[in-house]
Amino acid sequence: MPDPIVIPNLGAFPAGCGLIPLAACSDGRFRAGADGVVSITATGDHKVEFIAFADHALAYVTSALGYGAYYPIHPVRLERPIRAVLMDLDGTSVRSEGFWVWIIQKTTASLLGNPRFELEAADLPFVSGHSVSEHLEHCIRKYCPGRTVEEARRFYFEHSHREMRAILDGRGRADAFVPAPGLKEFLLALKAREIKIGLVTSGLYEKAYPEIVAAFRTLGLGDPARFYDAIITAGFPLRPGEIGTLGELSPKPHPWLYAEVSRVGLGLPFEARNSVVGIEDSGAGVCAIRLAGFPTIAFAGGNIIESGTRPLCDAYCETYEEVLEMLA
Repeated sequence: MPDPIVIPNLGAFPAGCGLIPLAACSDGRFRAGADGVVSITATGDHKVEFIAFADHALAYVTSALGYGAYYPIHPVRLERPIRAVLMDLDGTSVRSEGFWVWIIQKTTASLLGNPRFELEAADLPFVSGHSVSEHLEHCIRKYCPGRTVEEARRFYFEHSHREMRAILDGRGRADAFVPAPGLKEFLLALKAREIKIGLVTSGLYEKAYPEIVAAFRTLGLGDPARFYDAIITAGFPLRPGEIGTLGELSPKPHPWLYAEVSRVGLGLPFEARNSVVGIEDSGAGVCAIRLAGFPTIAFAGGNIIESGTRPLCDAYCETYEEVLEMLA
């Protein structure tokens, strides 16, 4: 049997678990067997690389836009009673991933001048769970080299604004924003237990907030801004002649959205992190939660298995009933 992959503060993982051994970091800064580096391992989608030393480890979050970053890996253990639950939006709370992948597909079709263009199944891990610009950068590199992210973003917002307006007017895709099964009962159970709830998304405010408003309308839960204890999005897009907010270079798998909703939004200190649980259905989200220092529950239906991030999770749940059992 091959030796397990050992990453301090993260765990020991058997060969074939989904993590990929590397000889060197993709930016060339670290090499396995040199300068104290014991091993280097990547997630299956190569979005995060783990550099293991004898007694600590670093995580390198790669970037299609050229701005990678290193983070320490903190030890994590699930401590009860649970004080807060941090929840992803797309896929975990609302089934909308297919809609936004469709918008990316329409954007690429516009760049190509081919309305019949369709994405391949192999594209899915790269066009969900990250920032809009990262999704578009993948499509440009693969399908239309020579075009720019700026051109793609113009098409993207044209399509998204038109389709969102159609949905709000009752003319758009009826299946665009559907609450995840069991979401209402789960949220009300957390409220009954006086567990704080934070909603976290890498989506821009203008596309993310209408999703949860539509879902809450369906569920009969009223105003989401009053229901959740904190909500954080990737902010507002930077467009020519307008003011934007930070969000395209710092989304999942970077830890900042989850760290901010917990520390700033919910007022929980870093020392309380083991009693704060994150729930995600994407590989990028799993890494974001774990790098922020929180225990992680994987939620089935996304790309966690395909992205090779299942080993990073404390549990893998098929339903919200299973999640509640985990939190008890």
